[in-house]
Amino acid sequence: MALRAVWLIRHEPGTPLGGTVRFSRRYPTVEKRAKIFNGMNYVPVPEDGPFLKALLFQLRLLDDDKDFMERRDGCSHINKTSIYGLSVGGEELWPVVAFLRDSMIYASVPLVEQALSPRPPLISISGVSQGLELLLGIQDFLYSSQKNDTDLHTKLSQLPDLLLQACPLGTLLDANLQNSLNSINSVSVTQLQKQPAWKVGAYKGKAQISISITETVKCMQYGKQDIADTWQVAGTVACKCDLEGVMPAVTISLSLPTNGSPLQDIIVHPCVTSLDSAILTSSSIDTMDDSAFSGPYKFPFTPPLESFNLCHYTSQVPVPPILGSYHMKEEGVQLKVTVNLKLHESVRNNFEVCEAHIPFYNRGPITHLEYKASFGQLEVFREKGLLVWTIGQKFPKSMEISLSGTLTFGVKGQNKQPFDHICIGNTAYIKLNFRIADYTLTGCYADQHSVQVFASGKPKISAYRKLISSDYYIWNSKAPAPVTYASLLP
Repeated sequence: MALRAVWLIRHEPGTPLGGTVRFSRRYPTVEKRAKIFNGMNYVPVPEDGPFLKALLFQLRLLDDDKDFMERRDGCSHINKTSIYGLSVGGEELWPVVAFLRDSMIYASVPLVEQALSPRPPLISISGVSQGLELLLGIQDFLYSSQKNDTDLHTKLSQLPDLLLQACPLGTLLDANLQNSLNSINSVSVTQLQKQPAWKVGAYKGKAQISISITETVKCMQYGKQDIADTWQVAGTVACKCDLEGVMPAVTISLSLPTNGSPLQDIIVHPCVTSLDSAILTSSSIDTMDDSAFSGPYKFPFTPPLESFNLCHYTSQVPVPPILGSYHMKEEGVQLKVTVNLKLHESVRNNFEVCEAHIPFYNRGPITHLEYKASFGQLEVFREKGLLVWTIGQKFPKSMEISLSGTLTFGVKGQNKQPFDHICIGNTAYIKLNFRIADYTLTGCYADQHSVQVFASGKPKISAYRKLISSDYYIWNSKAPAPVTYASLLP
């Protein structure tokens, strides 16, 4: 995940070359790695002149180049991305990330950590997205609050130092170059404490700490006595610490209520300096008993400049947040469905989003529907064979809602209706999508008053938490259990 080279080229129609290289940066260490990874297909990064000519030709920006060229303009070379292959010295340099904005061409050559023949798919080359992210960050920096060409020249002159901070040795750390500029301006020449090699700058500004806990619940409900329902919670604690000083120290504590479900399988960020052994040994494969560690979970660490995930965890909560049953029965050309949902009494009844998707794939379009919903609104996507039951922000006081209906389908068109390998015949399901703010299913929360900070200034501390659903299915209890989806749960 690195870059071999970066260019900024001013497009100047009417000039002999058609443009001018305003900035370029090569990374020799990354180039050596490219030579090893690419093997016989390795193509070296050219000098600025040949690269400029090849890129302008590929982008059709040369004044004297309006003729059709098969290797560039043929139908087999239609480009739907900003990724190109440049012909340089009889060889093709690929991939090259390039785009034109405001008469400036932004280009980079990412490292491909594998052989180039056969050509690997772009999705497997992580350096492509990094190269594009850096170029967009440079564009934002150059044209934010720019007033004239003098401002542009000043910002271009700052790029060498900024890339030392944002992209050292070709590895992108922060695409926001303004952060790098602030870091450079904040470094004191009289700094007594040595800057660690892994921290490329220092923060200067208002001290603040942001803590965000996101829990994702997965669930499979079959409605059968011989098959047990399964569910699991996975949590992520994300942090952003804006603190002055070279090596500020922070300790964050995660707490649980009295009846909270213990956190398990905890994985921490490398910046965490020490950890209680009871936290590390708490695992979901252990037998749950009264001796299970239930916190508080303390994480002392020295934060990096960017946002990071302090830890990941899982938990086995006693019940899923929403219990449901789904019955589907075919009667001739009609299909009768019944859905019952119940919100567990321990769950906060205040949703940002809550809806149930009821697909009828592998059939024709819905031609007729009669239904009765005790709560919420039902939207019909006839051609897609989909019902969306929008429950809203709250369940009723009874915490129970139901939906029943009768559907009729038309003739299935050729390759027009959606297809699902699972949703065939009676093997049908409901997928729930919901999100609850300021709530976690385990009860886990960050105690703002217990956050310890060893740095100059008193930071403002903010903490957020939310619960979201992922792969939350209720299967038709009249059909065999679809074992294929068991792999969705760890």
